[in-house]
Amino acid sequence: MRSPMTEPIVLDLAALDRAVYGAIAITPTPSLDGAMRRLSHAANHSKISFALAGLLALRGGRTRRAALLGVAAIGVASAAANLLGKNLVRRERPDRLGALVPEARHVRMPTSASFPSGHSASAFAFAVAVGAELPRTAVPLSLLAATVAYSRVHTGVHYPGDVMAGGLLGVAAATAVRITLA
Repeated sequence: MRSPMTEPIVLDLAALDRAVYGAIAITPTPSLDGAMRRLSHAANHSKISFALAGLLALRGGRTRRAALLGVAAIGVASAAANLLGKNLVRRERPDRLGALVPEARHVRMPTSASFPSGHSASAFAFAVAVGAELPRTAVPLSLLAATVAYSRVHTGVHYPGDVMAGGLLGVAAATAVRITLA
């Protein structure tokens, strides 16, 4: 239950979230549309992260440990986002038709709740867990995670706040895994 003091803040954040979503929706970006759609699809079920983890695991030693930490962090982030977060908040998905998201950007609209973004949570969990173990990978993996998160807004299936919350959840999941398995 919201308090009278927090109600205006929550309403302002929701309005800002919708405004940014709408601005992204109507900004023409034909050169990005196909790439964002393909990236969003490739990130389904953490396929990109699992493929990278498999490649890292082949190297052994610290690199294999980084892959295992990344996979564990995905598990924690995915459970937290999809089993807890979405069921607690139950935010509806954006109305991408009403927001005029171009059809060239569309991916299948998920039936689950919108908040938080599971794609973002998993991508950031993997990036932070692996990046902390292998510092040279931190920037490229974080950029990949941020691009996956943006792709979810670009394709019209999430509000910006959903992917930001998912990203924070992913960072928390990676931190928890690293502390637990240290």
